[in-house]
Amino acid sequence: MKNILTFLILILLPKLIFAQESQHVEMAEGLFQSGKIYVVVTVLAVIFTGIVGYLIVIDRKISKLEKEINKK
Repeated sequence: MKNILTFLILILLPKLIFAQESQHVEMAEGLFQSGKIYVVVTVLAVIFTGIVGYLIVIDRKISKLEKEINKK
């Protein structure tokens, strides 16, 4: 059974990988042609940077609390 499942996955994998090539995304082309795609990428980068920064701050606070608990 395991061999059959592996065989089917290997047969269908190329179809799954190349499935996105046949799709036509009009919104992405419209954003790219008008130059707004750069605004979208910039906003996403700012959001991602904010989340990473927040996680770093939270990690430092947790580490500080762990050190205080271990001292007691």
